[in-house]
Amino acid sequence: MRDVSPLHKARLTYSPKLAGVLQKGIKNVKVSFGEKTSAVKDEQDIQNLFKDVYGAPIAIFSDKGDELEQKRTNVGVILSGGQAPGGHNVIAGLYDALKQSDINNKLYGFLGGPSGIIDGKYVEFNDEFIDAYRNTGGFDIIGSGRTKLETEEQFEKTLENCKKLDINAIVIIGGDDSNTNACMLAQWLKAKNTGIQVIGCPKTIDGDLKNEQIEISFGFDTATKTYSELIGNIMRDANSAKKYWHFVKLMGRSATHVGLEVALQTQPNIALISEEVEAKKQSLKSIVDYITEIVVKRAQNGKNFGVALIPEGLIEFVPEMKTMISNLNDILAVLEKEESFVNAANEEKYTIIESKLNPENASVFNSLPSLIKAQLLMDRDPHGNVQVSKIETEKLLIEMVKSNLKKLKAEGKYDGKFSEQAHFFGYEGRCAMPSNFDSDYCYSLGYNAFALILAGLTGYLSSVKNLTAPASEWKAGGVPLTMMMNMEKRHGKMKPVIQKALVELDGPVFKEFEAHRNQYAYDDCYVFPGAIQYFGPSEVCDATTITLQLEQKAAVKC
Repeated sequence: MRDVSPLHKARLTYSPKLAGVLQKGIKNVKVSFGEKTSAVKDEQDIQNLFKDVYGAPIAIFSDKGDELEQKRTNVGVILSGGQAPGGHNVIAGLYDALKQSDINNKLYGFLGGPSGIIDGKYVEFNDEFIDAYRNTGGFDIIGSGRTKLETEEQFEKTLENCKKLDINAIVIIGGDDSNTNACMLAQWLKAKNTGIQVIGCPKTIDGDLKNEQIEISFGFDTATKTYSELIGNIMRDANSAKKYWHFVKLMGRSATHVGLEVALQTQPNIALISEEVEAKKQSLKSIVDYITEIVVKRAQNGKNFGVALIPEGLIEFVPEMKTMISNLNDILAVLEKEESFVNAANEEKYTIIESKLNPENASVFNSLPSLIKAQLLMDRDPHGNVQVSKIETEKLLIEMVKSNLKKLKAEGKYDGKFSEQAHFFGYEGRCAMPSNFDSDYCYSLGYNAFALILAGLTGYLSSVKNLTAPASEWKAGGVPLTMMMNMEKRHGKMKPVIQKALVELDGPVFKEFEAHRNQYAYDDCYVFPGAIQYFGPSEVCDATTITLQLEQKAAVKC
């Protein structure tokens, strides 16, 4: 074995807790089904695109129903998209269930993400291989990638490589886009009558892949606890030095679940919620004025320090910025195919863009500092959109607040000191050693995925629910991927995608934050969560996020 830390060594021997009925072993699980399902939106379009897998019922595993057929089954597994703590345990759970069913079953890991199944690059897992990665962070067991499975050629190569290895099913571990591709592959393989099944597992630290059947995506628990530890440390430093304002940008592009959870865990002076900004149509100026007001009032109380949390995707939720960026995405989709534009200097590009943007959007673009304009023109993401993680929003807000304070000081309305520190926490949480919750949850998701395979299903997402209860009470099953889909514009065209779950402003999680944020702003209610604990009392080691606890409590009341 390679050299490992004492904690790493101890974690390798941790035995994850399985969900409910799965604890009885894969040969004792039975399946039953609910009513047929429909897409969350754009039902007819989704049905037309996924006619062979659309409308399937929710699957429920229990000790009642039909027995699972314990047939010889070889499975290929893919890690897709950004890393999330617990991915290794999904594979471990899948492997253990597969071997319990039939010791001769084989599990193949495709290397480097979806490209591995296209190019035929793989490894075959055995006990020694799997045992070296149990309960560890990262995706280094086989690597990940962002290649999209969506073209006829890719599907043909996937089928060819599966036939070579006698693979009966594929498990894709990924987020909303990866599982959209999983559904597309499932549809293609079903339409071709190949007999190869496709099952997905819900992964993303952003927390935006969830609904009634998927209570939380794996990795969210560990990532938010990791960020909360770091921010708690910063708060203690701020409260000790009493001379710095820390602006912390947190990963999570399309939703503010991460920022909201971390805010509840640590209680910062300021925490912006993108969905609220959009709902209240707050301008960039109004956001800066809000931050400035808190900075000034704290300074009047002798507190020239504080902590502000900034969501990664904030810029896209500011109405005038969102409209401008949408217009910009459409324009760049065309301009980036023109050699004269690609080879132009930045200042020339700005002029060309402003001439093509709608007048109001051109005015917004023109008002931005050159630094932000340049960041808006960086390489597109896989969907052809601005990479908001590249936009240093925290630095933009710092500069705008400093400008405000300078004016107020000249007017004699502010006599404090403003010394700033900028941070971006994202990668620090993606590969952290998974919490007990994520270790257990992920192991159950992988084990459950194999149960879905034995049930003969395809185009399903592994679902484990009732997650605030002890693992023995967790409920296992599967949800059709088409149930979560709608149509959205990507690269200028309407495409099927799994609908992202944004922060609900009338939901229990935001309401809890809203009720206390004014007190957080001025009373220094800082909480220092400390490091993730793996050993000790269950209420310390096994507790999940505040978000999930509040959501489940509200669900029970309903």
